[in-house]
Parts: sequence; structure tokens; C-alpha cells
Amino acid sequence: QVQLTESGGGLVQAGGSLRLSCATSQRVFVNYAMGWFRQAPGKKREFVAAVSRSGGNTYFAEQVKGRFTISTDNTKNTWHLQMNSLRPEDTAVYYCAAQPAGIRGIYYTTADEYNFWGQGTQVTVSS
Repeated sequence: QVQLTESGGGLVQAGGSLRLSCATSQRVFVNYAMGWFRQAPGKKREFVAAVSRSGGNTYFAEQVKGRFTISTDNTKNTWHLQMNSLRPEDTAVYYCAAQPAGIRGIYYTTADEYNFWGQGTQVTVSS
């Protein structure tokens, strides 16, 4: 069973920062690639960022590149999405997702490639 538990959403003013967390089991953390997606009201779910298993490689959507980073906490089997310089257009429900990765450096950038999803956490950026 794959369980992904998200936390860290909230309300922040434009220009502020938030850190989202996605906690899982050690088995998943070590063997799965992970991604972050978001969905705003009335819009499709969109890719935000991805990381290969064990945090070796990362990839970011153009609209967040330079503002968002991914880090890993190996002691807590947790991925973090650090979001800086937040904008009102970043407002959405953010989801983490995981997928088995046979190759260490691989990551996935489309929602269809992921079979396991967290419950989502709301991020609201006020102007």
C-alpha cells in the first residue's frame, strides 16, 4: 500500500513563502519517483515539479522555475516543496504523487504517469 500524507498549505500574501511536505514510507521514498501537481478551480491539474527517487534529479515547470525547489528529508521519508516569491496565480490545491521508478535518475512530468496520489493541500496567495 502506498500512502502519501501532505501538509503545509495555507494562506500567504503575495511575495511570501510556504513549504509543502509529502511524507511516505521508507519503501516508497527509496524506490519511487515523486511529483507535485496543482489544480486551481475550473482548471486542469498541472505539473509543478518532479524529483527522481532519492532526490537525485529535479525538474520544474517554467512558471515556477527559480521560485520553487524540492528537497528531501531522508530521516523522515519526506519530500518538501519550498515555494518562494508566491503569486496569486499560484493559488491551487497542491498534490504530491508517486510512481515506482526502476531507474534511479528518472522522473515523470505528466499526471497520467503517476498511480499514487496524496489528498491535496490548499495554497492560497492573496494579492
